[in-house]
Amino acid sequence: MAIYKEIVTKAVIGKGKKTSTTNCQLTPEVTPDTVLGCWVINHEFRGNNNLGNISVVGSFDVNVWYSYDNNTKTSVASQHYTYSDNMKMNIRNDSKLTNNSEIIVRSLKQPSVTDVSIDSGVIKMNVEKELGIEVVGDTKVKVSVEEDEDEYELIEDEVNDNDLDQIDSQVDTEYLK
Repeated sequence: MAIYKEIVTKAVIGKGKKTSTTNCQLTPEVTPDTVLGCWVINHEFRGNNNLGNISVVGSFDVNVWYSYDNNTKTSVASQHYTYSDNMKMNIRNDSKLTNNSEIIVRSLKQPSVTDVSIDSGVIKMNVEKELGIEVVGDTKVKVSVEEDEDEYELIEDEVNDNDLDQIDSQVDTEYLK
């Protein structure tokens, strides 16, 4: 009959990804005619356990390059945005999301502007991002245990008589006199 023991260890107990879109509005100092380019920088985020659900809180900056004054001049407008994405994770193998669980969040697709328009002097944008979330928590692993111990192997020095004779011939017996 096999004997089993349970080992408690840390492992990924939940894993998922979520694509989300944040609607952003930016009002430049002057009325824009055309949006020439948009880029998202300084994306920061962290995951938290929020009453059994995962909450990812983050922020990013959006820079918009636009033309104005009948497309004769250009400028760049910047604004800082924050977001909060809540998600229900499927936890594997009857494990539980606890306060000790570690939430690891990775950006699988960096935020980028997917749609931009100008409406009454306001630049409206959709920023899309994809986040990967891993939940690391305690889990149990069952292993089979064998009671028999392996025997020790005898280790012998690999010095033979020829080696000893050669060493003796190199020793200067007059050295210490």
